[in-house]
Amino acid sequence: MTFKPIHWLALSAAFIGATALTPSSAKNAYRIQAIQQYSVTSMGCIYCHTSPSGGSGWNAYGTALQVIYDGAAKRNISDALYLVLKANKDSDGDGYSDTLEVVAKTLPGDKASKPTKTVKALEAELKALGGVDHFKAKK
Repeated sequence: MTFKPIHWLALSAAFIGATALTPSSAKNAYRIQAIQQYSVTSMGCIYCHTSPSGGSGWNAYGTALQVIYDGAAKRNISDALYLVLKANKDSDGDGYSDTLEVVAKTLPGDKASKPTKTVKALEAELKALGGVDHFKAKK
């Protein structure tokens, strides 16, 4: 069978459609970026969502990240991950800034997930890392 140019176009479109990023793989790409940028070994959906399986419910940290992603970061996830920490907020109101929770590897959107170290100790760790700029994406 001889393929005419129109056949190649149809096959190419089918291949591209089959291999394009699906919504879940795009979200997985965001999670992978956060794992790398925040220097953690793993990160579940609960980091930003109210449910461990993700979905539309956002916790306080996820909401703050989403606002920055849609606004100042102009839909660049690396910039949003940095800018949300640079804002120096305590999204879950547990007495630890989101940045210090990332340093402590606790959940910045879950009040029940608190660091075991003091704020002062975590601030010293953050300073040793180079401050919040440690969490800028490596380009």
